[in-house]
Amino acid sequence: MKRKRHSPEQIVGKLREADAMLAGGATIAQVCQKLEIAEATFHRWREQYGGMKAQEAKRLKELEIQNARLKKLVADLALDNSMLKELAKGNF
Repeated sequence: MKRKRHSPEQIVGKLREADAMLAGGATIAQVCQKLEIAEATFHRWREQYGGMKAQEAKRLKELEIQNARLKKLVADLALDNSMLKELAKGNF
């Protein structure tokens, strides 16, 4: 089965739909089958996005991407700094 990528807005929408089905008496397995996702995915989404609105989820995803980019930048700068210190000592 081909793997699908869901946007944060889609995830929040599916979680709302799942909550409605669960309130109607459906089991988690039935809900996951209807939403075409795995149970592990459902639980992961609920843990990460539970109680969020679509805009909040989108903002969270943007911040995670920005955070990863900044961490990479800091790691590169730390490596450059370390190399410059070694060169300044003359131990090359």
